Amino acid sequence: MVLTLDNLDDGRVVEWRLTADGIASSVRESYTPTLYIGDASGDLYGRQGGMTPSLPERDRLSPALRELRAFLDGQQAVSDLTVESHRQTFRTEARPLLRVDTASIEAVRTVAKRVRQFDQPDTYTCYNVDLTRQLRYCLETDTPAAPDRSVRDLRTLHLSFPSHESGIESLPQLTVDGDRVGSSPREVVTGLREVLEERDPDVLVLSTANLVPLLFEAADAYGVEFALGRGTGYTKLAGESTYTSYGNVGHSPARYAVPGRVIIDESNSFFYHESGLEGCLDLVGRSGLPLQELGWASIGRVLTAMQIREARSRDVLVPWRAWRPELFKTASTLDTADRGGTTFAPDVGVHENVHELDFASLYPNIIRTRNISPEAVRCGCCDTDDVPGLDYSICERDGYLPEVLGPLIDARSEIKAKIPEADGDDRERLEAASSAIKWILVSCFGYQGFSNAKFGRIECHEAINAFAREILLDAKTALEDAGWRVVHGIVDSIWVTPADERDQQPLEEVAREVSAETGIELEYECAFEWVAFCPMRNSESGALTRYFGKRRGETYPEAGLGDAIKTRGIEGRQRSTPAWIEDVQSEALRVFDETRSPEAVCDVLRRRLRELREHEVGPNGLIIDNRVSKDVDEYSMETLTVAALKRARIEGAGLTPGQTVRYVVVDADAGGTARVRLEYEDLDRYDTTWYEDATVRALESVLAPIGWREGEIRQYLSGTSDETLAGFVTE
Repeated sequence: MVLTLDNLDDGRVVEWRLTADGIASSVRESYTPTLYIGDASGDLYGRQGGMTPSLPERDRLSPALRELRAFLDGQQAVSDLTVESHRQTFRTEARPLLRVDTASIEAVRTVAKRVRQFDQPDTYTCYNVDLTRQLRYCLETDTPAAPDRSVRDLRTLHLSFPSHESGIESLPQLTVDGDRVGSSPREVVTGLREVLEERDPDVLVLSTANLVPLLFEAADAYGVEFALGRGTGYTKLAGESTYTSYGNVGHSPARYAVPGRVIIDESNSFFYHESGLEGCLDLVGRSGLPLQELGWASIGRVLTAMQIREARSRDVLVPWRAWRPELFKTASTLDTADRGGTTFAPDVGVHENVHELDFASLYPNIIRTRNISPEAVRCGCCDTDDVPGLDYSICERDGYLPEVLGPLIDARSEIKAKIPEADGDDRERLEAASSAIKWILVSCFGYQGFSNAKFGRIECHEAINAFAREILLDAKTALEDAGWRVVHGIVDSIWVTPADERDQQPLEEVAREVSAETGIELEYECAFEWVAFCPMRNSESGALTRYFGKRRGETYPEAGLGDAIKTRGIEGRQRSTPAWIEDVQSEALRVFDETRSPEAVCDVLRRRLRELREHEVGPNGLIIDNRVSKDVDEYSMETLTVAALKRARIEGAGLTPGQTVRYVVVDADAGGTARVRLEYEDLDRYDTTWYEDATVRALESVLAPIGWREGEIRQYLSGTSDETLAGFVTE
């Protein structure tokens, strides 16, 4: 069981393990990473298995592989060439492949590229090529990836540094666990060294990984002996890059490693942000992905690691490219298959006595209960019409994907059952583990349709959607037959209210019947005193994901809405909304709950806008947070965000696509960069009119369900009527 691993330049690997006193290291002197190569034509041995193992090793290979072996033999990147039999897919038997042991981690990809260039691109198929370093080592050496916390708990150290700073002269702004360690770059490096020696942390949580080269640059400039890890120096694992995922542009910062310590970059760690260190460690144990790599891994990468472990247990190799193309479909099948989950257009307005029911982990449970797996859907060996509307067959043999997700579904159910009885550290640990698993389950469906998924397949994606549509429609029918009216439904959730002049069967009974019929639990989520479904911004049609409602029996905490009002899609849920506008909308929602009066809500707006005009609002509460989608020079419109990006470039803190820019609008009608100020500049003023307009739009979301749009709101504000008493929230 390891904490982390270091790959040395000479090919050796250092394993770092926790001990009761601190940490111990050991060196593996010879480690040769491995890839496998198959003959894509399969002329010699076909689908049913390899040649007889009694043949000499060389003769067990196809002619194409023998030719390739001769080409690779003696190359510097190659350590050894042998023949081994493995399964290339879940549907084939093991057959002889060329095993290539390489001289180093870097040599794996070098050999794979040479293989692709040796003949036509489709002549050979490479396997186990692009595994991450530490995951590969753990898999190939059967080394458990999780640190042994039965020995002792992990020690962590948090280093924070302003994201817009870059030079060593800014190092005095560095904080260690919230405290400054020096007033000059030399003092900072020296002070941090002393903290590291005293605390001896196992995990370094950095606000930005750019701190790593910056600290070493400062140490070198001032002649200070310095080590961030448990050895000298650092390694740059990858440079910064920009990527696009599901239409969104993201930024991946540079990644670094130091000897003997794990680095988690908060700006590049989804799972640390969502579930903390405990959630990350729980996933390390479940995925086999070491903590250093899980810290920066995406949901898809963690899911892939789990799939790789299941594939290896079945002696299936990991393809370098997606392993199966989309099968032929008729035009009518394509039209039917190219649909998402079922949605019922919401009934715009405010509805009393509403109940929400949700299918528990709908998509993962469809995969599990319907045996949805890449090798099972349209398997070719079963002639059945199993998938509703598509008539795809599903194999009778158990698929591998349900085997991957089943333990996660069960584990999360067990964890959620324990949470209500837990407290303190135990509760925090359980909630972190539940959150981490949730994200894997949420994403498993979409990953089947991802073109670069190692074991993905679009037919699985289509089959899951087809089952989900049928399940929600059947649930709607059952609820309506039981005397309930459906006011909204989307994919796995459904909202109902008692139908007029009908007797209602208890929802718990209906839910049990639907659960038994579908094989997936329909859970009673909660009751609402009322729910408001919003119309689209420029239409009277209902917006699918914009609503808010008061949970029955909940009260408001002092800090705000808490769990009393559930909101989705409105401004308070959007990351770009300034904190002050979010607070105004929260107050308006409370008054709306108490009065249902649009006049009272507008009185809240009138009073809060007065604060804005009289400059009683601090500029820090008006900061806008926007993600950059492309390079600043590629924008054609001079928006406020573009002005902020240009200003950041002038200030020497230019941003790349995928990063976030934070700014305050100071004069929307001005030209160029004068329209905004960045969050770290002097914020002594703001554009009152612009923020008034933004706040009115936020209040429109609250009042649109009862017919008050921006025109009605402004008309009321322009009047001279006295404010209602209900417009003031009492503490």
